[in-house]
Amino acid sequence: MAQKPKSVLLPVMAAAVFAGLGRMVIQKIKADRAARATNVAGPIDAKTRAWISEVVRTPRQ
Repeated sequence: MAQKPKSVLLPVMAAAVFAGLGRMVIQKIKADRAARATNVAGPIDAKTRAWISEVVRTPRQ
């Protein structure tokens, strides 16, 4: 009985998909670290925090 030839396409496609997903995860981690490191916003005082809260909660007229 003859053996069926094994297809190489499925393992290659699976490896490509996993490599792509891994690359996306690594890029996301690097982007998050870079965003955290370059946080330009400093600490906000109570007056500014109250003003921002008031502006966000009141509808525009």
